[in-house]
Amino acid sequence: MTIAVASRQWPSEGLARVPYWVYSDQELYTREQERIFRGATWSFLCLEAELPGPNTYCRSGLGEMPIVVARDKDGAVHAFENRCAHRGSLLCLKERGEAKEIVCVYHNWTYDLAGNLTGIAFRRGLGGKGGMSKDAKPEEHAPRQLRVETLAGLVFGTLSGDTPPLADYLGPEIVARVRRVMRAPVKLLGGYSQVLPSNWKLYMENVKDSYHASLLHAFFTTFRLHRLSQKGGVIISEAGGNHTTFSMAADVAGKEYEQAGMRSAQDDFRLEAPELLTTVDEYGDGVGIQILGVFPCFVLQQIRNSLAVRRVVPQGLEKTELVWTCFGFTTDDEALTELRLRQANLIGPAGYVSMEDGAATGFVQRSARTADDESSVVEMGGHGTSSEDNRVTEAAVRGFWKDYRGHMGL
Repeated sequence: MTIAVASRQWPSEGLARVPYWVYSDQELYTREQERIFRGATWSFLCLEAELPGPNTYCRSGLGEMPIVVARDKDGAVHAFENRCAHRGSLLCLKERGEAKEIVCVYHNWTYDLAGNLTGIAFRRGLGGKGGMSKDAKPEEHAPRQLRVETLAGLVFGTLSGDTPPLADYLGPEIVARVRRVMRAPVKLLGGYSQVLPSNWKLYMENVKDSYHASLLHAFFTTFRLHRLSQKGGVIISEAGGNHTTFSMAADVAGKEYEQAGMRSAQDDFRLEAPELLTTVDEYGDGVGIQILGVFPCFVLQQIRNSLAVRRVVPQGLEKTELVWTCFGFTTDDEALTELRLRQANLIGPAGYVSMEDGAATGFVQRSARTADDESSVVEMGGHGTSSEDNRVTEAAVRGFWKDYRGHMGL
C-alpha cells in the first residue's frame, strides 16, 4: 500500500528535500518494520567471530524483530526468529553462549541451532492423560528462518526470498571496500552500546553526511584527523542506499578553516597523551578514515587503526540503540592490538569524535515533532546520488532516501 494521504506526500523537489514527518509518524515507522527490515533487504546480524566455534549463538535483530544467530555442530551459520512457537516467549535470553540445543525457559519446548522445533515437553501427556492431539502440528508455527550470507567475516540475514544475492545487493565497489577493511580473520576486542533519543533514520543520515564531521566534531579538525581539504571522496551504490566515504591520512594546514573563522580551527591545543594519535598505515593505501554504510542499518568503520562495526537497532519511533563492536585481526601483534584499544577512545558513547552525533540527531528529533509541514534542505553537492571525488556533498544522504522511498513506495 502506498502512503497517499495528502499531508504525507513527498515534496516536489524530490531527494533534495526530506519531510520532517518521516521521523515522527508512527504509522510510517510500523510500516518500515514490514517493508524494510522484514522486506527485501540484507540486515547485518553479527561478526562471524561472535560465533567462535560449533554450537555457539548470539542475539541480534531485524529492526525490532529479535533474532538468534547460531553456528551448528558442523560449523554452518543459521539465523532465526527469537520466538518460541508455543506462547511466543523469547528463546535466547543471554546475549551469547554455547549450547547444542535451545530450550525455551517458559515450557521447555526445544529447538536445534537452525531454529527447527525438535521437542515438546509432555506432548503425549502424562499417565495417559492430557497432552496434544495426534493431528496437532506445532512445527508449522516454528520461528521464521532467515536466509544467511557471509562476506569477509560479516554475517547478513534476510527474511525475503526476493532479496538479491548479497554481493549484488551491495554492488561491486562496496564489496571491494568491505574486503579492503576485513583483510584478515577477526579478533574481537570489546564493545559498547548507547541509546539515542531519535529515529533510526537520523543516525543513518548522519553516517552518510560526509561533511558534518569536520564541523561538528571539533576533535577531528583540531588534531587534523579529518578535514575536508584532505583528498577523499564518496562512493555510492546504484540503488543509493549503500555508500563509502573516505579521506586520506595526510595532514593538511587547514587554512580554509582558519580563514573562515570556524571554532574547529584552533590549533593551539595539545594532547597530554599524544600517543593516542599514533597510527600505522596497515592497509598501505594512505586512507586514514573510511566509513561504509549498508542500507538499512549497518556501518563498518576504519578511523586510523580503530576498527568497528556498528549495528543500528530501532527500538521505537524516537528511540534507537547503537551497538558498537570493536575488533582487530588474529594476525595483529601486541603493539597493534594496544594501538587499536587506545584509539577505541575516539569512538563510542563518550568517544572524542563520536559523542556529538547522538546529541545532534536528538536535537533534530525534538525540532521535527512540530514541523510536519516543513522539510530539510539536502542540496550540498546538487541533487544527484552519484559517487563524487570530494566530500562537500550530501549525495549519499540523497542516496539513502532514494533507496528508502523505493522500499516504502513513497
